Amino acid sequence: MLLLLKPAVAQETPLAKPLNLQEAINYALEHNEDVQKASYDELSAKYMIQEAKSNGLPQINGFGKLDVYPAIPVQVIPNVFEGKPDEMIAVQFGTKYNAQGGVQVSQLLFNKSYFVGLQAAKSTRDLYRLRKAMTEEEVIYNVSSAYFQILQTKEQFNTIDANLSRLEQLEKILALQYQNDLVKKVDVNRIKVNKTNLETQKQSLTSAVEQQMNLLKFFMGMPLEEPVELVNTQILLTGDGVTVATADRALQNQVQLQLLDKQKDLTSLQLENIKAGYYPSLQLSGSYLYSAMRKEFNLLDGNMPWFNTAVVGVQLNIPIFDGMRKHAQIRQTEITMKSLEEDRKKLAKNVVVTLENSINQLQNSSSAIQAQEGNVTLAQEVYDTTNKLYKEGISPLTDLLEAEVSLREAQTNLNNEVLKYKLAQLGYLKAAGELNTLTK
Repeated sequence: MLLLLKPAVAQETPLAKPLNLQEAINYALEHNEDVQKASYDELSAKYMIQEAKSNGLPQINGFGKLDVYPAIPVQVIPNVFEGKPDEMIAVQFGTKYNAQGGVQVSQLLFNKSYFVGLQAAKSTRDLYRLRKAMTEEEVIYNVSSAYFQILQTKEQFNTIDANLSRLEQLEKILALQYQNDLVKKVDVNRIKVNKTNLETQKQSLTSAVEQQMNLLKFFMGMPLEEPVELVNTQILLTGDGVTVATADRALQNQVQLQLLDKQKDLTSLQLENIKAGYYPSLQLSGSYLYSAMRKEFNLLDGNMPWFNTAVVGVQLNIPIFDGMRKHAQIRQTEITMKSLEEDRKKLAKNVVVTLENSINQLQNSSSAIQAQEGNVTLAQEVYDTTNKLYKEGISPLTDLLEAEVSLREAQTNLNNEVLKYKLAQLGYLKAAGELNTLTK
């Protein structure tokens, strides 16, 4: 039975799906919650335009009304019926039951605010589109950064595993030598201490990888229980990639700058809309209704008449004085425009500074990687030589352990510099406004 069940259990264990950086980014752009929300906002802008257009289309409403007067209103009028105009008498006008039903139609003929509002609605659609693009850039950056962090941590795993392998071999040799009274107990303990330290680091890295993987899946919008296996990757730039993106090109590619420009356009339309309130508006209206007046509740009696009424009119509204309200609104909007202009200047300077710093960081990281690669080579040579001398009984164990620690530190420093370089490349692409190239 166990032999039969074992293959079935093995089949239930899902295999980890290989995932490179481009696949991770594309998955995030389809499943990340912030991107989905930005897509919904962009879609809602389409209906905002339809809503703005509807104000200029005919407005048709049907209505019906029933009034019941338990006490009919009384009016006091001169008694002209009996030729006594100086005498006032009380007279009831109307009937107990009154009903009306009809249709009202209105059509906007002219309103400057309507046309400005229509422009603003179309511009809002572009605003949401840019917001979505900015959200996608943020997701691309977060996914890529988390991806590289995991790769660097896994590379550190390889370094620790290699050092553990060396220590385990050395531990076996020392154990045999100790049994033959060739080395002291303290030498064996030193190896155990170093090995325990490495195993502790490995456990910490295991926890760090799990946390980093969960963070990556969070940015991607992927279920935490879905197994994936990251494959090594790198951002490929052209040979002169650090000098291609000029400040002008970076400014043109910055979505955040485009978003600020669009906000300025919308604020300008808002200012125009306020000024449009000084213009008169013209509206055509009409209604057609039937009404009935009854002393008894017999409104559905076909023998009793219903009276029809139709009216068509044009209404002109001319603003004269609003207590300086629009004047205050105009001044507020003009101040908002100036504030947005200052934000744009600040952002433009920040883009140039960030681009320059990212290029410098790329150059520094590249030089640091070359230096650390040479340092690892030297550390490896020192370790190999010391190991050989130790086996020949010329070099003490402490020198070998120090050489092992130096080699491990050199490898760790190299891994850290590689991570810095990848993050510098990522920062460069962000500053240059070219993060979307990672999706291609």
